[in-house]
Amino acid sequence: MADKTRNRLRARAARMPGVRFVRRPADDTSPAFDLGYVRTGPASRAPALIVPGGPGLASVLPYHGLRRRAAAQGLDVIMAEHRGVGLSRTGTTGEDLPRTAMTLRAAADDLAAVLDAEQVPQAVVYGSSYGSYLAQAFAAWHPDRVAAMVLDSAMSGPDDHQHVRVYARRLLWDGDDPRTVIAAKLLRGLVHSGTATLQEACEVARIVYEFAGLDTLERLLRERTAGRVHRTWRWLASLGSRETEEGSPFVMEFDLVGRIAHRELNYAPEPDGGPFDPAASLGRAARAFGPFEGAPLDLAAHWRRFEWPVIVLSGERDLRTPRPVAERIAAAVPDGVLVPVPATGHSALDTHGLAALAAVSAAGEGRHRAFAADPGALAALPRIGASRHIASIVRAGIAAETLLPRRLFCGGRGAL
Repeated sequence: MADKTRNRLRARAARMPGVRFVRRPADDTSPAFDLGYVRTGPASRAPALIVPGGPGLASVLPYHGLRRRAAAQGLDVIMAEHRGVGLSRTGTTGEDLPRTAMTLRAAADDLAAVLDAEQVPQAVVYGSSYGSYLAQAFAAWHPDRVAAMVLDSAMSGPDDHQHVRVYARRLLWDGDDPRTVIAAKLLRGLVHSGTATLQEACEVARIVYEFAGLDTLERLLRERTAGRVHRTWRWLASLGSRETEEGSPFVMEFDLVGRIAHRELNYAPEPDGGPFDPAASLGRAARAFGPFEGAPLDLAAHWRRFEWPVIVLSGERDLRTPRPVAERIAAAVPDGVLVPVPATGHSALDTHGLAALAAVSAAGEGRHRAFAADPGALAALPRIGASRHIASIVRAGIAAETLLPRRLFCGGRGAL
Protein backbone atom coordinates (compact mmCIF):
# COMPACT_ATOMS: atom_id res chain seq x y z
CA MET A 1 0.00 0.00 0.00
CA ALA A 2 2.85 2.39 0.82
CA ASP A 3 4.40 1.88 -2.64
CA LYS A 4 1.01 2.40 -4.31
CA THR A 5 0.45 5.59 -2.37
CA ARG A 6 3.90 6.91 -3.23
CA ASN A 7 3.47 6.05 -6.91
CA ARG A 8 0.09 7.76 -6.98
CA LEU A 9 1.48 10.89 -5.34
CA ARG A 10 4.49 10.86 -7.64
CA ALA A 11 2.25 10.71 -10.70
CA ARG A 12 0.15 13.55 -9.32
CA ALA A 13 3.18 15.70 -8.59
CA ALA A 14 4.75 15.02 -11.98
CA ARG A 15 1.55 16.22 -13.69
CA MET A 16 1.51 19.56 -11.88
CA PRO A 17 1.80 22.59 -14.17
CA GLY A 18 5.38 23.57 -14.89
CA VAL A 19 7.08 20.45 -13.49
CA ARG A 20 10.38 19.57 -15.16
CA PHE A 21 13.50 17.53 -14.42
CA VAL A 22 17.22 18.05 -14.74
CA ARG A 23 19.66 15.13 -14.61
CA ARG A 24 22.20 15.37 -11.81
CA PRO A 25 25.32 13.34 -12.56
CA ALA A 26 26.75 10.59 -10.40
CA ASP A 27 29.67 11.41 -8.10
CA ASP A 28 31.51 9.83 -5.19
CA THR A 29 28.56 10.31 -2.84
CA SER A 30 25.53 9.81 -5.07
CA PRO A 31 24.28 7.93 -8.11
CA ALA A 32 22.82 9.88 -11.02
CA PHE A 33 19.26 11.06 -10.44
CA ASP A 34 16.65 13.36 -11.94
CA LEU A 35 16.04 16.45 -9.83
CA GLY A 36 12.44 17.62 -10.02
CA TYR A 37 11.59 21.30 -10.12
CA VAL A 38 8.70 23.51 -11.15
CA ARG A 39 8.46 26.87 -12.91
CA THR A 40 5.23 28.85 -13.17
CA GLY A 41 4.14 32.35 -14.14
CA PRO A 42 5.30 34.61 -16.97
CA ALA A 43 8.98 34.15 -17.80
CA SER A 44 11.32 36.90 -16.66
CA ARG A 45 15.06 37.54 -16.55
CA ALA A 46 15.26 37.23 -12.75
CA PRO A 47 12.57 34.84 -11.46
CA ALA A 48 12.00 34.10 -7.80
CA LEU A 49 13.85 30.96 -6.70
CA ILE A 50 11.89 29.92 -3.60
CA VAL A 51 13.52 27.45 -1.19
CA PRO A 52 11.24 25.98 1.52
CA GLY A 53 12.33 24.82 4.95
CA GLY A 54 12.92 21.59 6.80
CA PRO A 55 15.14 20.23 5.46
CA GLY A 56 12.57 17.88 4.05
CA LEU A 57 9.72 20.08 2.85
CA ALA A 58 8.75 19.30 -0.71
CA SER A 59 8.15 22.07 -3.22
CA VAL A 60 5.85 20.79 -5.94
CA LEU A 61 2.68 19.70 -4.10
CA PRO A 62 2.65 21.81 -0.90
CA TYR A 63 3.12 25.16 -2.64
CA HIS A 64 0.81 24.76 -5.63
CA GLY A 65 -1.60 27.36 -4.24
CA LEU A 66 1.17 29.84 -3.51
CA ARG A 67 2.53 29.54 -7.05
CA ARG A 68 -0.95 30.01 -8.48
CA ARG A 69 -1.31 33.26 -6.56
CA ALA A 70 2.18 34.32 -7.58
CA ALA A 71 1.35 33.73 -11.25
CA ALA A 72 -1.81 35.83 -10.86
CA GLN A 73 0.44 38.65 -9.64
CA GLY A 74 2.73 38.23 -12.65
CA LEU A 75 5.55 36.59 -10.70
CA ASP A 76 7.86 34.07 -12.32
CA VAL A 77 8.56 31.39 -9.69
CA ILE A 78 10.97 28.45 -9.65
CA MET A 79 11.00 25.85 -6.86
CA ALA A 80 13.36 22.88 -6.78
CA GLU A 81 12.37 19.62 -5.10
CA HIS A 82 15.19 19.05 -2.59
CA ARG A 83 17.36 15.99 -3.27
CA GLY A 84 16.09 13.12 -1.14
CA VAL A 85 12.52 14.46 -1.16
CA GLY A 86 9.48 13.77 -3.34
CA LEU A 87 10.26 13.86 -7.05
CA SER A 88 13.99 14.04 -6.29
CA ARG A 89 14.13 11.13 -3.86
CA THR A 90 15.28 8.25 -6.07
CA GLY A 91 18.12 7.52 -8.47
CA THR A 92 17.66 6.49 -12.08
CA THR A 93 17.26 2.84 -10.99
CA GLY A 94 14.37 3.67 -8.65
CA GLU A 95 16.26 3.18 -5.39
CA ASP A 96 16.32 5.85 -2.68
CA LEU A 97 19.34 8.11 -2.84
CA PRO A 98 21.90 7.30 -0.14
CA ARG A 99 22.19 9.57 2.85
CA THR A 100 25.77 10.31 1.79
CA ALA A 101 24.29 12.31 -1.11
CA MET A 102 22.67 14.74 1.33
CA THR A 103 24.98 17.70 1.81
CA LEU A 104 24.47 21.45 1.79
CA ARG A 105 26.98 21.92 -1.00
CA ALA A 106 25.22 19.40 -3.22
CA ALA A 107 21.82 20.96 -2.50
CA ALA A 108 23.17 24.43 -3.35
CA ASP A 109 24.68 23.13 -6.58
CA ASP A 110 21.29 21.60 -7.42
CA LEU A 111 19.77 25.09 -7.34
CA ALA A 112 22.45 26.34 -9.74
CA ALA A 113 21.74 23.37 -12.04
CA VAL A 114 18.05 24.29 -12.14
CA LEU A 115 18.87 27.88 -13.10
CA ASP A 116 21.23 26.54 -15.78
CA ALA A 117 18.50 24.28 -17.16
CA GLU A 118 16.13 27.25 -17.35
CA GLN A 119 18.84 29.53 -18.82
CA VAL A 120 18.35 31.96 -15.94
CA PRO A 121 21.47 34.06 -15.22
CA GLN A 122 20.22 35.44 -11.87
CA ALA A 123 17.29 34.96 -9.52
CA VAL A 124 15.63 36.63 -6.55
CA VAL A 125 16.48 33.95 -4.00
CA TYR A 126 13.90 33.41 -1.25
CA GLY A 127 14.70 31.01 1.59
CA SER A 128 12.49 30.10 4.53
CA SER A 129 13.88 28.65 7.79
CA TYR A 130 16.34 25.91 6.73
CA GLY A 131 15.79 27.26 3.23
CA SER A 132 17.20 30.59 4.43
CA TYR A 133 20.45 28.85 5.34
CA LEU A 134 20.56 27.05 2.01
CA ALA A 135 19.81 30.34 0.22
CA GLN A 136 22.73 32.00 1.97
CA ALA A 137 25.01 29.04 1.21
CA PHE A 138 23.93 29.25 -2.44
CA ALA A 139 24.77 32.96 -2.41
CA ALA A 140 28.17 32.30 -0.88
CA TRP A 141 29.06 29.57 -3.40
CA HIS A 142 27.27 31.06 -6.44
CA PRO A 143 27.22 34.84 -5.82
CA ASP A 144 26.93 35.69 -9.51
CA ARG A 145 23.51 33.98 -9.64
CA VAL A 146 21.83 36.23 -7.05
CA ALA A 147 19.95 39.41 -8.05
CA ALA A 148 18.29 39.97 -4.67
CA MET A 149 17.42 37.93 -1.59
CA VAL A 150 14.64 37.40 0.94
CA LEU A 151 15.53 35.56 4.14
CA ASP A 152 12.39 34.45 5.96
CA SER A 153 12.78 33.16 9.55
CA ALA A 154 16.50 33.30 8.99
CA MET A 155 19.11 30.92 10.34
CA SER A 156 22.71 32.02 10.81
CA GLY A 157 24.61 28.89 11.83
CA PRO A 158 24.95 25.85 14.06
CA ASP A 159 24.97 27.95 17.24
CA ASP A 160 21.49 29.39 16.69
CA HIS A 161 20.11 27.19 19.48
CA GLN A 162 21.82 29.49 21.98
CA HIS A 163 19.72 32.42 20.75
CA VAL A 164 16.59 30.28 20.77
CA ARG A 165 17.10 29.26 24.39
CA VAL A 166 17.75 32.77 25.66
CA TYR A 167 14.93 34.42 23.72
CA ALA A 168 12.19 31.88 24.45
CA ARG A 169 13.10 31.54 28.12
CA ARG A 170 13.09 35.27 28.67
CA LEU A 171 9.70 35.58 27.01
CA LEU A 172 7.63 32.58 28.11
CA TRP A 173 9.45 31.05 31.08
CA ASP A 174 10.93 33.98 33.02
CA GLY A 175 8.25 36.44 31.89
CA ASP A 176 10.72 39.31 31.53
CA ASP A 177 8.37 40.94 29.02
CA PRO A 178 5.42 42.54 30.89
CA ARG A 179 3.05 41.17 28.28
CA THR A 180 4.02 37.57 29.00
CA VAL A 181 4.25 37.60 32.81
CA ILE A 182 0.93 35.76 33.28
CA ALA A 183 1.58 33.14 30.61
CA ALA A 184 5.04 32.43 31.99
CA LYS A 185 3.70 32.02 35.54
CA LEU A 186 0.98 29.62 34.38
CA LEU A 187 3.48 27.61 32.33
CA ARG A 188 5.88 27.26 35.23
CA GLY A 189 2.99 26.25 37.47
CA LEU A 190 1.96 23.39 35.18
CA VAL A 191 5.49 22.00 35.19
CA HIS A 192 6.17 22.48 38.89
CA SER A 193 2.86 20.83 39.83
CA GLY A 194 3.64 17.80 37.67
CA THR A 195 0.63 18.39 35.42
CA ALA A 196 2.92 18.43 32.38
CA THR A 197 6.54 17.61 31.72
CA LEU A 198 8.93 20.45 30.96
CA GLN A 199 9.42 19.39 27.35
CA GLU A 200 5.71 18.86 26.70
CA ALA A 201 4.65 22.15 28.28
CA CYS A 202 7.24 24.15 26.36
CA GLU A 203 6.42 22.50 23.04
CA VAL A 204 2.70 23.18 23.47
CA ALA A 205 3.36 26.77 24.56
CA ARG A 206 5.61 27.42 21.57
CA ILE A 207 3.09 26.10 19.06
CA VAL A 208 0.14 28.01 20.53
CA TYR A 209 2.10 31.25 20.98
CA GLU A 210 3.41 31.18 17.40
CA PHE A 211 0.19 30.19 15.65
CA ALA A 212 -2.57 31.57 17.87
CA GLY A 213 -0.98 34.32 19.94
CA LEU A 214 -0.58 35.23 23.58
CA ASP A 215 -4.28 35.56 24.49
CA THR A 216 -5.05 32.05 23.28
CA LEU A 217 -1.98 30.68 25.04
CA GLU A 218 -3.05 32.24 28.34
CA ARG A 219 -6.53 30.78 27.97
CA LEU A 220 -5.17 27.32 27.18
CA LEU A 221 -2.82 27.39 30.18
CA ARG A 222 -5.61 28.54 32.53
CA GLU A 223 -7.89 25.77 31.35
CA ARG A 224 -5.15 23.16 31.64
CA THR A 225 -4.36 24.36 35.16
CA ALA A 226 -8.04 23.88 35.99
CA GLY A 227 -7.91 20.28 34.73
CA ARG A 228 -9.61 20.80 31.39
CA VAL A 229 -8.65 20.76 27.64
CA HIS A 230 -7.04 17.31 27.81
CA ARG A 231 -7.68 16.38 24.18
CA THR A 232 -6.54 19.71 22.75
CA TRP A 233 -3.42 19.58 24.89
CA ARG A 234 -2.55 16.02 23.80
CA TRP A 235 -3.04 16.93 20.14
CA LEU A 236 -0.76 19.95 20.44
CA ALA A 237 1.88 17.92 22.28
CA SER A 238 1.96 15.43 19.41
CA LEU A 239 2.60 18.03 16.71
CA GLY A 240 6.23 18.76 17.50
CA SER A 241 7.61 15.34 16.56
CA ARG A 242 5.47 14.70 13.50
CA GLU A 243 7.70 16.51 11.02
CA THR A 244 10.83 14.57 11.86
CA GLU A 245 9.45 11.25 13.14
CA GLU A 246 6.45 10.57 10.91
CA GLY A 247 6.74 12.57 7.71
CA SER A 248 4.39 12.59 4.75
CA PRO A 249 5.42 11.52 1.23
CA PHE A 250 5.78 14.40 -1.22
CA VAL A 251 5.04 16.88 1.59
CA MET A 252 7.59 16.42 4.38
CA GLU A 253 10.32 13.75 4.13
CA PHE A 254 13.04 14.09 6.76
CA ASP A 255 14.36 10.54 6.78
CA LEU A 256 17.13 11.12 4.21
CA VAL A 257 17.82 14.85 4.37
CA GLY A 258 17.97 14.82 8.15
CA ARG A 259 21.66 14.10 7.64
CA ILE A 260 22.12 17.76 6.66
CA ALA A 261 20.17 18.97 9.69
CA HIS A 262 22.16 16.98 12.20
CA ARG A 263 25.64 16.59 10.73
CA GLU A 264 26.03 20.04 9.16
CA LEU A 265 23.63 22.33 11.03
CA ASN A 266 23.61 20.94 14.59
CA TYR A 267 19.84 20.57 14.92
CA ALA A 268 20.29 18.51 18.09
CA PRO A 269 23.02 20.18 20.18
CA GLU A 270 23.89 18.98 23.66
CA PRO A 271 20.77 19.49 25.84
CA ASP A 272 21.19 21.83 28.79
CA GLY A 273 18.14 20.59 30.73
CA GLY A 274 16.37 23.95 30.66
CA PRO A 275 13.05 25.04 29.19
CA PHE A 276 12.59 25.70 25.48
CA ASP A 277 15.65 23.72 24.52
CA PRO A 278 15.49 22.78 20.81
CA ALA A 279 17.78 19.85 21.55
CA ALA A 280 15.13 18.16 23.68
CA SER A 281 12.66 17.48 20.87
CA LEU A 282 15.20 16.42 18.25
CA GLY A 283 17.45 14.17 20.30
CA ARG A 284 15.82 10.91 19.18
CA ALA A 285 16.10 11.79 15.50
CA ALA A 286 19.78 12.71 15.91
CA ARG A 287 20.72 9.13 16.77
CA ALA A 288 19.69 8.01 13.28
CA PHE A 289 22.02 10.45 11.54
CA GLY A 290 25.11 10.67 13.68
CA PRO A 291 26.70 13.59 15.54
CA PHE A 292 27.29 17.12 14.34
CA GLU A 293 30.47 17.27 12.25
CA GLY A 294 30.70 20.98 11.50
CA ALA A 295 29.16 23.57 9.22
CA PRO A 296 30.53 23.55 5.66
CA LEU A 297 30.98 27.33 5.67
CA ASP A 298 30.94 30.35 7.96
CA LEU A 299 27.97 32.37 6.79
CA ALA A 300 28.87 35.43 8.86
CA ALA A 301 32.14 35.71 6.95
CA HIS A 302 30.15 36.05 3.71
CA TRP A 303 27.44 38.51 4.76
CA ARG A 304 29.52 41.59 3.89
CA ARG A 305 29.88 40.20 0.37
CA PHE A 306 26.11 40.02 -0.18
CA GLU A 307 25.99 43.25 -2.16
CA TRP A 308 22.46 42.84 -3.51
CA PRO A 309 19.19 43.96 -1.85
CA VAL A 310 18.31 41.72 1.11
CA ILE A 311 15.01 41.62 2.99
CA VAL A 312 15.06 39.77 6.32
CA LEU A 313 11.51 38.79 7.30
CA SER A 314 11.01 38.11 11.01
CA GLY A 315 7.72 36.95 12.51
CA GLU A 316 6.62 38.85 15.58
CA ARG A 317 5.95 35.57 17.43
CA ASP A 318 8.76 33.43 15.98
CA LEU A 319 10.43 31.36 18.73
CA ARG A 320 12.36 28.99 16.44
CA THR A 321 14.39 31.57 14.53
CA PRO A 322 14.05 34.52 16.90
CA ARG A 323 14.38 38.23 16.23
CA PRO A 324 17.99 38.64 17.47
CA VAL A 325 19.22 36.33 14.68
CA ALA A 326 17.30 38.33 12.06
CA GLU A 327 18.62 41.60 13.45
CA ARG A 328 22.19 40.35 13.33
CA ILE A 329 21.96 39.36 9.66
CA ALA A 330 20.13 42.51 8.56
CA ALA A 331 22.75 44.69 10.29
CA ALA A 332 25.69 42.83 8.73
CA VAL A 333 24.48 42.74 5.11
CA PRO A 334 25.43 45.97 3.28
CA ASP A 335 22.04 46.55 1.66
CA GLY A 336 19.88 44.62 4.13
CA VAL A 337 16.64 45.64 5.84
CA LEU A 338 14.73 43.99 8.67
CA VAL A 339 10.99 43.63 8.05
CA PRO A 340 8.96 42.48 11.08
CA VAL A 341 5.85 40.48 10.15
CA PRO A 342 3.07 41.29 12.63
CA ALA A 343 1.01 38.59 14.38
CA THR A 344 3.05 35.85 12.70
CA GLY A 345 5.24 33.05 13.99
CA HIS A 346 7.74 30.97 12.07
CA SER A 347 7.97 31.03 8.26
CA ALA A 348 5.88 33.61 6.45
CA LEU A 349 6.10 31.33 3.42
CA ASP A 350 3.89 28.83 5.25
CA THR A 351 1.74 31.09 7.41
CA HIS A 352 1.47 34.37 5.49
CA GLY A 353 2.05 33.61 1.83
CA LEU A 354 0.95 36.99 0.51
CA ALA A 355 3.54 38.69 2.73
CA ALA A 356 6.16 36.35 1.28
CA LEU A 357 5.15 37.25 -2.29
CA ALA A 358 5.11 40.96 -1.44
CA ALA A 359 8.68 40.65 -0.16
CA VAL A 360 9.74 38.85 -3.36
CA SER A 361 8.33 41.67 -5.47
CA ALA A 362 9.90 44.40 -3.35
CA ALA A 363 13.35 42.79 -3.34
CA GLY A 364 13.29 42.08 -7.06
CA GLU A 365 12.26 45.62 -7.91
CA GLY A 366 14.74 47.25 -5.54
CA ARG A 367 11.95 48.60 -3.32
CA HIS A 368 13.24 46.85 -0.21
CA ARG A 369 13.83 50.01 1.81
CA ALA A 370 10.41 51.45 1.02
CA PHE A 371 8.93 48.04 1.84
CA ALA A 372 10.61 48.05 5.25
CA ALA A 373 9.42 51.59 5.93
CA ASP A 374 5.73 50.72 5.41
CA PRO A 375 4.72 48.15 8.06
CA GLY A 376 1.05 48.86 7.46
CA ALA A 377 1.24 47.30 4.01
CA LEU A 378 2.00 43.84 5.43
CA ALA A 379 -0.51 44.18 8.25
CA ALA A 380 -3.27 44.81 5.71
CA LEU A 381 -2.65 41.64 3.71
CA PRO A 382 -5.05 38.71 4.23
CA ARG A 383 -3.57 35.44 5.49
CA ILE A 384 -3.03 32.43 3.26
CA GLY A 385 -1.15 29.23 4.03
CA ALA A 386 -2.29 25.90 5.48
CA SER A 387 -0.56 26.50 8.82
CA ARG A 388 -2.82 29.43 9.61
CA HIS A 389 -5.65 26.96 10.35
CA ILE A 390 -3.88 25.71 13.48
CA ALA A 391 -5.01 28.81 15.39
CA SER A 392 -8.65 28.14 14.53
CA ILE A 393 -8.35 24.49 15.53
CA VAL A 394 -6.80 25.37 18.89
CA ARG A 395 -9.45 27.98 19.71
CA ALA A 396 -12.25 25.63 18.67
CA GLY A 397 -10.78 22.83 20.76
CA ILE A 398 -10.54 25.02 23.85
CA ALA A 399 -14.11 26.23 23.39
CA ALA A 400 -15.48 22.72 22.86
CA GLU A 401 -13.75 21.21 25.88
CA THR A 402 -14.68 24.14 28.07
CA LEU A 403 -18.33 24.34 27.12
CA LEU A 404 -19.31 20.72 26.46
CA PRO A 405 -19.87 18.19 29.25
CA ARG A 406 -16.60 16.87 30.68
CA ARG A 407 -17.68 13.22 30.26
CA LEU A 408 -17.56 13.58 26.47
CA PHE A 409 -13.81 14.11 26.61
CA CYS A 410 -12.69 12.09 29.59
CA GLY A 411 -13.47 8.47 28.87
CA GLY A 412 -17.10 8.18 29.95
CA ARG A 413 -19.71 6.21 28.00
CA GLY A 414 -19.84 7.65 24.46
CA ALA A 415 -16.64 9.61 24.92
CA LEU A 416 -15.25 11.32 21.84
